[in-house]
Amino acid sequence: MEKNNPIGEMMRSTMENVKNILKVDTVVGDPIVTPDGITLVPISKISVGFGGGGVEFGNKRANEERPYGGGNATGVKIEPFGFLVIKDGVVRMVNVTPPASNTVDRIIDLVPQVMDRVDAFIAKNKEN
Repeated sequence: MEKNNPIGEMMRSTMENVKNILKVDTVVGDPIVTPDGITLVPISKISVGFGGGGVEFGNKRANEERPYGGGNATGVKIEPFGFLVIKDGVVRMVNVTPPASNTVDRIIDLVPQVMDRVDAFIAKNKEN
C-alpha cells in the first residue's frame, strides 16, 4: 500500500477552517435590544462549496518519491436573511431578502402571517 499523499492533509486542514466559520453564532447573531424594549436577532443564510484533487507525477515504482501536485478550494457565502423581532412576548420574522419569485415561495412566505392570524382568532374566541 502506498503512503498517503498530501491531499488528505490539505482536505483536513481546509475542513477544520470551514468548521470554524460554520458555527451557530454565524447563522443566528447576537441579540440587539433597543431602548424601547424590542429585541432583534439577526439571522443569516450560509452556502458552502468545497472541492479538491491532486496527481502524482512519474512512474509507479516501489519506494520511489514522486512529485505531487494538488490543491483544494472552498467558497463560503454568508447572506443576511432577516431578523427575529421580539416584542411583548410576540416573535415575528422580518425578511430582508427580495420577495418570492414563484407561487410556492410566496405561499411559504405567508405561513407565519397566517399562523399569527389563526392564533389571534383563537385567542379572541377564548375571550368570548
